[in-house]
Amino acid sequence: MDEPVRVVLATRNAHKVGELRAILAPHLPADVRVELLAVGDPSLPEVPDVAETEVTFAGNALLKARAVAAATGLLAVADDSGIAVDVLGGSPGIFSARWAGRHGDDAANLALLLAQVSDVPDEHRGAAFVCAAAVVTPDGGEHVELGELRGSLAREPRGEGGFGYDPVLVPEGSQVSCAELSPEQKDAVSHRGQAFRALAPHLADAVRAHRRPPR
Repeated sequence: MDEPVRVVLATRNAHKVGELRAILAPHLPADVRVELLAVGDPSLPEVPDVAETEVTFAGNALLKARAVAAATGLLAVADDSGIAVDVLGGSPGIFSARWAGRHGDDAANLALLLAQVSDVPDEHRGAAFVCAAAVVTPDGGEHVELGELRGSLAREPRGEGGFGYDPVLVPEGSQVSCAELSPEQKDAVSHRGQAFRALAPHLADAVRAHRRPPR
């Protein structure tokens, strides 16, 4: 039996790993065994943390994927995502995960963002989740796709699902926040789902090429 093609998801966030596996798995080649591994998997070499020094989501996604591909010698998939609020000129943007100062403090980030727009009327509370998804091959091939979910900011967190800013973004045409959607509903409309479904054909091509024996 053929050895599986190993693809490394460049994240240590367990919530994101679950989302990416659910989104990508249906779009991978049926004739190739693929293992989707997270950074930190004990079977992988140590992958150093990457400073997100680029000024765009796409740039940071590529930084992370390149670092993982270089460290592991495997296909690497990464994303960078955040929330862009209209009245804040697109902020927090690439600083979304550390908007309140400490990386990954969801509660503090939400509290600060809601305080900053507390006096903004409902009709001007437009915002969007934005995601850049990248695949990088060990030989330097690269591809990036973007996804966006437009909506508006709720006045307080709603729902127990999701993570990050999910409790405060109500998608256009919806009456509930992203944190009130089921995982399947969220994946169907989310910025991450859009970006990774667009990326999936390019990842599938890379998987097939990676399996192909050298000539």
